[in-house]
Amino acid sequence: MRVAVMSDIHGFDLALETVLADVAGRGPFYEIVVAGDLCAMGPAPGLVLQRLATTGYFVIEGNTDFGLVDAARTGITDPESQYALDQIGDAGVDYLASLPFQRRISPPGSTDPGEDLLVVHANPHDLETKITPEMNDEEVRQVIGHTKVAAIAFGHHHVANIRHIDDVLLCDVSAVGNPKDGDLRCKYGILSWNEADRMWDAEIVRLDYPLDATVEEIRQSSLPDPESTVRKLLRASY
Repeated sequence: MRVAVMSDIHGFDLALETVLADVAGRGPFYEIVVAGDLCAMGPAPGLVLQRLATTGYFVIEGNTDFGLVDAARTGITDPESQYALDQIGDAGVDYLASLPFQRRISPPGSTDPGEDLLVVHANPHDLETKITPEMNDEEVRQVIGHTKVAAIAFGHHHVANIRHIDDVLLCDVSAVGNPKDGDLRCKYGILSWNEADRMWDAEIVRLDYPLDATVEEIRQSSLPDPESTVRKLLRASY
């Protein structure tokens, strides 16, 4: 049983297509989950939503998705969020507003929540608090709390990382659209249930970024500051 988890597309449709093609080639998967942050930042947020709508994948909410919905409802926007809102329209806002917070996946035949895989955007409790490689075990325990699962897959920090805290496997699947771990490749995670050992394993898939085409797309877009977007993408770090 394998589950693919991708996160943080951020409006980069060509990066998304790169990952979708790889996922299709490695399939079939028991389930494919998109862990939020779909639109804001990149040149083609509308195209990202249109493409995801054709996949049937399970999509959950990220912090920037929540932020776009809030901006649409309050009318308080910045140029970047206004660009995304203009691109996705009212239907896109309604879609983002409908996204659930998490996806819990049980191994076949299991009735023990402690064997489940939990997919969230940032952590099991909110959309903002990060889990980072630099955090010690106790700091991570404070973030994940007493969540009863065997594995947690997430994005948000855009830095690929796999570790164990006590009996819980943690997998930061990094980002489809704009990784921040100094490695400008598209990334996603594959979580595999090991029936014999009754545990989850994780791997990070790294794919060459469609960089030249993406930079051209950014510069041809009406993003408010396309060169800033290019610089952020190329830096691939915080």
